[in-house]
Amino acid sequence: MNLFEPTETHAELRETVYKFAKKEIDEQAKIHDEEEKFNKPLFQKLASELGIFGVTVPEADGGLGLDATASVIIHEEMSKFDPAFTLSYLAHEVLFVNNFYYSGNEEQKSRYLEKVISAEYIAGMGMTEPGAGTDVLGMSTVAKKSGGKYILNGSKQYITNGSEGSVFLVYAKMDSKDQKKTTAFLIESNFKGFEVGKKEEKMGMRSSPTTALNFIDMEVPIENLIGEENGAIKHMMRNLEIERLTLAAQSLGIAKRCIDVMSEHAILYREAFGKKLSEFGQIQRLIADSYAEYQAARALVYEVASNMVPESRNSLGAASAKLFATNMGERVSRAAIQVLGGYGYCREYPLERLHRDSILLSIGGGTNEAMQKNIISDLKKLYSV
Repeated sequence: MNLFEPTETHAELRETVYKFAKKEIDEQAKIHDEEEKFNKPLFQKLASELGIFGVTVPEADGGLGLDATASVIIHEEMSKFDPAFTLSYLAHEVLFVNNFYYSGNEEQKSRYLEKVISAEYIAGMGMTEPGAGTDVLGMSTVAKKSGGKYILNGSKQYITNGSEGSVFLVYAKMDSKDQKKTTAFLIESNFKGFEVGKKEEKMGMRSSPTTALNFIDMEVPIENLIGEENGAIKHMMRNLEIERLTLAAQSLGIAKRCIDVMSEHAILYREAFGKKLSEFGQIQRLIADSYAEYQAARALVYEVASNMVPESRNSLGAASAKLFATNMGERVSRAAIQVLGGYGYCREYPLERLHRDSILLSIGGGTNEAMQKNIISDLKKLYSV
């Protein structure tokens, strides 16, 4: 079995996404990065022409009925051309659609699922707060039940798709003093008390909109409670794992594009002192180490994906894949800039943009320092058995 394309369906998916991304996504990446502008029409094309929303949703419910490996393939191929655009896809598809499908009830799915799979609604997820990032259970957004509704007060920060979204999966506390319990709600942007806050000006991922969301006595219908009160920890943590895996997949795409650019430059085109650049040992080391690290990270990410199913946890695998792949992506993109020298530093080539984008991947979805902590925690359990 091919680890990277275990079935013919996976191979066809990779080819289809790659061709679409090369034709449609690549050409718009530079201008949307410079303008810090989200490409909403292209995002909706992902639904209307490519049909890649609802990847992990069963076909009977309007999805593709595929698995984590398929999700990794999509994120890897799209990130070769525009990681920022892909990040908005991740927020919609992984942070909302996958999470919502496996935690929401049938009535809620009847109201929202078709709309997010078709991209009629752009979606996102609200977890991070001004005072609670990696320490997610330290969130202070509070929900109080009041008759036939909930009243939410608080703020979420660094929310991908915040200014574009129609619906969000938002986590809050029913009791601000209880740090071990959290509750999930479906929030629409037209709810009374919902407010889009500051739009962030970022180093990278510029075409993916990032904003604060403020809830000021926001009224949420009681039927928009996901699951039970104080019962969201399990599905929140489970969904973090596929998020970390797809962030790792983004790093794979960035690294592969960078390897292609620096290899072609050094092997085919650039000469120095009468020899191709690839004849120099220093350049060989940069390219060879980058390729080997990419292949190692890719094997790890796909191995973890092959064992990830919605009903179970794989904390150790997801944290390991994210830690190794995202660090690799930063190293490889930086090496590619060094190989191209002044060309790599200039915006004529995509390398400086890819490098800027790569840095977010070691921060989002839980910092890599948190991944190290999680790995040790899981190893303690493993070795204490």
